[in-house]
Amino acid sequence: MRGSQQSMRRTQEQREQIPSIGHHPNGVRQLRRTNESSNILPDYTKYRLTGRENAISIIVGGVVFFGIGYLFYYNLVLSLILGLAGLVMPRFWRQYRLNRRQATMNLHFKQALYSLSSSLSAGRSVENGFKEAVEDLLLLDPGGLSDMIFELKIIVSRMGYGEPVEAALQDFARRSGMEDIKNFADVFSTCKRTGGDLVEVVRRTSSIIGEKLDIQQEISVMIAQKRFEAKALLAAPFLLLVFMNMTSPDYMEPMRSMAGIVISTFALAVLLGCFLWITKMMNVKV
Repeated sequence: MRGSQQSMRRTQEQREQIPSIGHHPNGVRQLRRTNESSNILPDYTKYRLTGRENAISIIVGGVVFFGIGYLFYYNLVLSLILGLAGLVMPRFWRQYRLNRRQATMNLHFKQALYSLSSSLSAGRSVENGFKEAVEDLLLLDPGGLSDMIFELKIIVSRMGYGEPVEAALQDFARRSGMEDIKNFADVFSTCKRTGGDLVEVVRRTSSIIGEKLDIQQEISVMIAQKRFEAKALLAAPFLLLVFMNMTSPDYMEPMRSMAGIVISTFALAVLLGCFLWITKMMNVKV
């Protein structure tokens, strides 16, 4: 929760650095120049950890790996060496935060499409449709910290200064790195050029994305129990070692020898392989 709040504050500070294009006569041009020179608009294919997040992930990872090393080897030097694996933890934490951010954006994008579809079906213009989508999302997120709300405001501002909506959507799709948004931007641009039925395109797209998210949620529910069982099985060897070390330390004494260290290292490698294998199996994409 604390990491999420820090991420929101960092995103808000980044947004405050963007010039207020609503108060500049050449707002879109200034926004474009700023974007090209410093890439100030967020790139959702990357996630930057703060110094605090980096430090915490390294410390927590180091402590966990040190504990695992001491549990298996009962040797301070080997445990410290294994504890250095905590240096790679920011990479995994960064990927986790990035996946969470993209999943949230995908959900908000579906809600924005539902709102846009309703507005266009009611006869509103594209610009008013995007404005209505911003208002609807603000009902779900009164603080307005959502990435989707921010991007919709940018699109509305660009349209207000005469930039084609398809250009703004293509820029957002490029920075999002998400297949659904890219597909929608491509289809939307094609419809604008060829005079296609925008109402039907938006309605069909929102329906397809909604069905896709529903399938993903169903799969998550179906594998939730298996995921818990996998975690329990992975934790069992560590709990068994803790129990044996506490109740029968003499029984574990042969594992302190060189042969025992080799066996422990092999066991750790097998556990790591099982963890990677299970993680890959549970990562079902639609």
